[in-house]
Amino acid sequence: MKHPSDSRSTIVTGSSSGIGREIACAFLAAGHRVVLNGRTSAKLERVHEELVAEIPDADGCVVAVAGDIGDPETGRALAKAAVEHFGGIDVLVNNAGTFVPKPFLDVTEEELDGYLGGNLKGTYLTTQAVVREMRAGGGGSIVNIGTVLIDHAVGGLPASAPLVSKGGVHALTKSLAAELAPDGIRVNLVAPGVVRTPLHEAIEVDAFGEVALLNRVGEAHEIAEAVLYLANAEFTTGHLLNVDGGFVTGRA
Repeated sequence: MKHPSDSRSTIVTGSSSGIGREIACAFLAAGHRVVLNGRTSAKLERVHEELVAEIPDADGCVVAVAGDIGDPETGRALAKAAVEHFGGIDVLVNNAGTFVPKPFLDVTEEELDGYLGGNLKGTYLTTQAVVREMRAGGGGSIVNIGTVLIDHAVGGLPASAPLVSKGGVHALTKSLAAELAPDGIRVNLVAPGVVRTPLHEAIEVDAFGEVALLNRVGEAHEIAEAVLYLANAEFTTGHLLNVDGGFVTGRA
């Protein structure tokens, strides 16, 4: 990595709530400088203030960049902010995305385009902007967020539209791990099971704990711990890490 361990720079997309906020918190606590991202400026600034208050010595180590990653300008703005404020980019966490269950025949073309444009295209374009800086700086680490539902769908949770887009992120992870290894850039993915986040407020999330061997749903901080591990795992690339309480392995 380019910088001393106490000044590494990390971008976390979709970090104004849920898993993304916990990821940003974990990296700050580990001594990273963090660029936050979210679509709503007011909400992002509130999280910025909360993290500075929660994490000792975080003041001056957090920058907030509002914008939808589906817009190519957002990725470029994130990369620019990391370079200008922190001197480079060591880690990118592609967390931003949406997921709403809906039966296949009820999905509109507009909704499908929204998933493909945000979850997949947004991840792709943001990564392009960041990789240009990582390559110039001598390497880095990218951690994407996918889902175990790519491998094991749930009959009672129809979600073909978001899963099509997230499946593309899984494929992108493998492809970029091979392509970017010569540049010293590692690319991995964390695939969460069902996790308690604001994204799932509309459903009784604890009911899904029964499908996992550990007989519970995950917590956002457990996903953040896995992301931090992969960001630091220097001999690991192209790996898809399930963090799902044993959902893919078997049933309780």
